[in-house]
Parts: sequence; C-alpha cells; structure tokens
Amino acid sequence: MPQLHFTKIEAEKKEIEKHLKPEKVMIAMVEAFLTFLVRYKYILLFYLAVGIFLLLKRKSIEVQAKFILLYRRQWGIRLMDWFVSRYRQWVILWGYIGVGAGYVGLGLISLLLFKNLYDFFTVPEAVAGVSLVLPGLDVPGVGVLPFWYWVLALFVIAVVHEFSHGIVARAHGVTVKNTGLVFLGPIIGAFVEPNEKKLTKEKDIVQYSILAAGSFSNILTAMVAALLLNFVVLGALEGMQQPQGFTFKEYYGEEYPFSQAGIAPGTLIRGINGIETFTFEEFNEELQHYRPGDTITVATATSEHTVILAQNPDSPKKPFLGVKYLEPKLELKDKYHTSSGKLGYGFLSWIAGFLKWLSILSLGIGLFNLLPLPIVDGGRMAQVFLHQLKGPIAGEKRYRQISLFFLALLLLNLLLPWVVGLV
Repeated sequence: MPQLHFTKIEAEKKEIEKHLKPEKVMIAMVEAFLTFLVRYKYILLFYLAVGIFLLLKRKSIEVQAKFILLYRRQWGIRLMDWFVSRYRQWVILWGYIGVGAGYVGLGLISLLLFKNLYDFFTVPEAVAGVSLVLPGLDVPGVGVLPFWYWVLALFVIAVVHEFSHGIVARAHGVTVKNTGLVFLGPIIGAFVEPNEKKLTKEKDIVQYSILAAGSFSNILTAMVAALLLNFVVLGALEGMQQPQGFTFKEYYGEEYPFSQAGIAPGTLIRGINGIETFTFEEFNEELQHYRPGDTITVATATSEHTVILAQNPDSPKKPFLGVKYLEPKLELKDKYHTSSGKLGYGFLSWIAGFLKWLSILSLGIGLFNLLPLPIVDGGRMAQVFLHQLKGPIAGEKRYRQISLFFLALLLLNLLLPWVVGLV
C-alpha cells in the first residue's frame, strides 16, 4: 500500500509538471524579451525616433532603387563656400593628396578582404576580420560598442566626410546642389550632391579628388583621434591611476592552462610564484623564465591556483596561458579621491572611450567607402577610371563585373563566420 501511494503521488506530480511546462516556456520567453528590451533600449528608441522622423517627413523623402531613402536639404552649403573662399588653394592641394591616399586605401582594403577570407579557412583561431559595428554588439578583438559613442562618432564621421566632398567640389567650381540624410535599411548616413553634369566634364584628377576627399578625411580623423588618445588622454589618465593587476575576457580553448586550473574569465591576476605583479608586463617578464610543461602558482585577488604551462602555438618553446583579450585593472590614486578628481577622471575616461571608437569607426568607414562597390566613393572612382581606360560601354561592363565580385567578397567575409558560428 505505501508503494502504491508513492506511485500515485509521482504520477500526480508529473501531471502537474506537464501542465506547468507551457507556463515555464512562456515565462522564459517573456524574460528573454524583457532582457532584450533593457539591453538594447537606446537602440530601439533611436530607430523608433528615426521611424517617426521618416513618417513625419514622408512627403520630403525621395526613394531610389526601391530601398534607398534620401532627405535632401541645403545644410552646410554656405559654410562650404565660406571655407573655400579663404582656403581654396589648400583645399585643392589637399584633395589631390587624397587621390593617392584613396587608391592606396582601395588596394589595402581589397587585400584585407582577401586575407581575412584566407585566414578564415587556414587559421582556425583567427578573429573575424570584418564585422558589423553596431551598438550593443561585441566586435571581435575590440569589445562592445556603447550606444552614445556610436551616435556621436557617426555624426562626426558623416559631417567630416560630406563636408570634405563639398569643399573640394566647390574649390574646383563644381556646384553643390544639396546635402542631406540617406537611409539604407538600418544604415543611416549623410550625403553631398554635386552637380553631376558639371562633375563628369571635369578632368579625371579633379573627379578623383572630389570622390576621394571624404574617405581621406575619415582616415585622417582616425589618425588624429588615435594620436590624441595615446599621447594626450591616456597619458593624463595614467597619471591618475595605479595598476592593480590584469584580467582577461576569454579562453583560447578549454584544454589550455587557465581553463584547466579553473581561473575564470574576469579574474584579477595579481602575481606568479609568490612574486606580486601589478601589470601583465611584469607578470609576463617573470613567466618567460619558465618553459612549457613547468608548473607555476598564479595568485588572484582571493586565492592561488596551480597552473601547468602549455606550448605557445606560435612559438612552441615559449609558455602559454591560453587566454586572450587581456585588460589592465586600474584604480584611482588616493589623492584623486575627491569630487573634482573623480569628475575629471570620469570625463577623461569617457573621452578615451569615445576617441577609441571614433578612431576605429572612422578608419573602418573611410576604408569601406574606398571599396569598388556601387554607391560608395571607391565604386565611383573605379567607374571613372574604367570608363577612361576602356570607353563608356566596355568600361561600364567591367565596372559592374568588378563591383559584383567585391560585393560577393564582402558578403562572404561578413556571413561565413556567422554561419559557422550557428553550426
């Protein structure tokens, strides 16, 4: 009898769980949806605002190629004319320099696409070389792009890019008819619309200089941002900080030393074999005294772990911990633990993050715009070159072939890592 009673209870329990399972699934789905809303709230609000803007301005929006939306205005044209009236010769010279830089950039980004695809098939641990850079997404090897950095950096990049097109065009006497916003699916940008009839009648070098000016300026912006970051802002921050050790974001694989020792990503590493270290450089200097197969003791903020060193994949005689994406752990010096000190430190930290992403995005967008693809500047440059080389008909045919080839190459670079990740 007791056994029968127990069996009856188990059956009733299973029946209750059967009815509760759909509720658990529904609760899990709601929780996942709410988590998504919280994580991407700023992005969702931003695109909601974009949607409202397009709805309100629908009568002023022009549709091209069925999916390109143009909002034409006259923003900045007077400023372009004012700038050119004072610095015309400098702008012309700068535009000509940009032609050489533009073709170098076109060759560089093309080679990088080929190399990234080659590495994908030949180097298993290679990081994806091409990635969509959108707020909230983890960019391989760089980190997560914050929303406000994304918005402000895109604004700066777009203004610099289009203003550069405009002033070089005006310096050569080519009228700028309109400026405005362009919407290409989730991609939002700006444009400058020169007088195409006047532009096509100009010498090749003039057309190249106008077309290359935007990307050249973006590349220069990236360089200036990187210089400011490394030689001004980081220097000021380092003077306010003191190192406490280092952390890491990921393992190279579960079979490597730190994973085997149970040292989790994000753990603060403070020493090796009883020697306290405050930076990875100090830690690594001591680590080089050992060889693969040796046993060391790694000190964290709370405990010690025994680690058996592995072989470095790139240099088998050197030791390897099996971690990547190292980050220093820094704390504010005692003398800056004041309201003004913390405020200044927070401001410099924000500026450092912004300059980092401005440099990355500006370089990436500048180089992307030099690809021989339809719509972007590199495609127009290739089109002008091929028309002059082979004539309008044969040149246009070859331009379309090259554009399709590079579009396929770009899509392979973007989609293959994603598809393999799903598998």
